[in-house]
Amino acid sequence: MPNRPGAVHDILVPLKQHGVSMTRFESRPARSGQWEYYFYIDLQGHPAQPAMRAALADLQALCAFYKVLGTYPLGE
Repeated sequence: MPNRPGAVHDILVPLKQHGVSMTRFESRPARSGQWEYYFYIDLQGHPAQPAMRAALADLQALCAFYKVLGTYPLGE
């Protein structure tokens, strides 16, 4: 995301709009420059689910860099 006021809010909006639950949110400095960060978000659901697919598509459109690192089943 560009470094501007409200950028983090903007990446959370698609999750709310599509009813996707966020279970974890982390930021880490990017090695590319000052004041640039990567955001890591754990979401509850699978990319094959319609709501998750829509939320991820919206997030991808907002982000300068986007990558799904993987999926894992919920613990019982």
